[in-house]
Amino acid sequence: MMLDYFLMAVNSISHRKLRSWLTVIGIIIGVAAIISLITASRSLENTIETQFEQFGANRILISAKGFHGPGSLSQGLTQEDVKTIENIPGFKYVTPGLFRTAETKHNKEKGFTLVGGLPAEDFETFFKDAGVEIQEGRTMKDKEKNVAVIGSGISKDMFSKELRIGDKIEVNKIEFKIVGIFKEIGNQQDDNQINIPLESARKVFDEPIRVDTIIAQVKSTNDISILQKKIEKELERKRDDTNFQVLTASQILEQINQVLGVIQIFLVGIAAISLIVGAIGIMNSMYTSVLERTKDIGIMKAIGARNSDILKIFLIESGLIGLVGGIIGSILGTAMALIIGIFSKNSGFLITIKIEPLVLLFGLLFAFFVGVISGILPAIQASKLKPVDALRYE
Repeated sequence: MMLDYFLMAVNSISHRKLRSWLTVIGIIIGVAAIISLITASRSLENTIETQFEQFGANRILISAKGFHGPGSLSQGLTQEDVKTIENIPGFKYVTPGLFRTAETKHNKEKGFTLVGGLPAEDFETFFKDAGVEIQEGRTMKDKEKNVAVIGSGISKDMFSKELRIGDKIEVNKIEFKIVGIFKEIGNQQDDNQINIPLESARKVFDEPIRVDTIIAQVKSTNDISILQKKIEKELERKRDDTNFQVLTASQILEQINQVLGVIQIFLVGIAAISLIVGAIGIMNSMYTSVLERTKDIGIMKAIGARNSDILKIFLIESGLIGLVGGIIGSILGTAMALIIGIFSKNSGFLITIKIEPLVLLFGLLFAFFVGVISGILPAIQASKLKPVDALRYE
């Protein structure tokens, strides 16, 4: 019996192709938008999580707070803060860093990029713990000055000629010899960064004591929360202020995911509006179908069809319209997400698009559900038609 209902619904849809396709388009647009946005945003979350795993779950990031309004001062971090943290037991190493945008020059070509200064003695261990590998050359040696290890983007894209090991570049008019090139990491900031010894960075940026950030590598992940509190307590005591923040990688990731979650809900909500428009289109189409088939309904009832039979026929028909829109919309949405991944790679931030079967299944079931819900009122109207009135309808 259900097969007969299904065939009748398919026959009805196929006899009014243009109207059916116009109705389906609304569902396609809504489902495609939702699938692409969910897939892209979840892939972005996974990409960020992967990068933070590379950063290290056993690292604590200490940085200065910004300006808090009129009358407040923001004292940056200094080498004294580094010494304070180094005196706390439990760390493998404590690495201060200076990160500034600077003018770079090679063979009379100029550009601007991020330059990072890290202690030469910690350089190899720091990047090894972060999972960043050297593609060519080597890392910095202890007490080495005026050398640079550059990202793959700097090597290939910054100047007209590809930079090689042994080439020289100027950073704020101070010359550095390239001794190493990192493998591609996948995000624009890291791949387009020039890394130099901290002591050299102090001269380049004229910062004899200040640091922008301090990364503390703990010996045991189990002690990270205890050491985080110790850092906060010791820095507050030594500095006599709280103009600093101490965060673990997991806390930073949690903050980012909260922001991404809000954005995702907002974007999916906007996309859902087009799905509502599609649902209204299905309802309108089904009402029209009921009017066109009033006599057919009367004949079916006259030969013994029950109200529930008529209801099922129209619900199956509206559900099929939603399901077809869901199938095409899921395919289109997946393609859109993959295109977003390609554009992100070209723009310098690699998002690894991951197609999740559960997301696609959600799209199909949601579209089918929307179709069925949209067809309820027209189906009820059709099922309540009296056979005599239906047969007399012109």
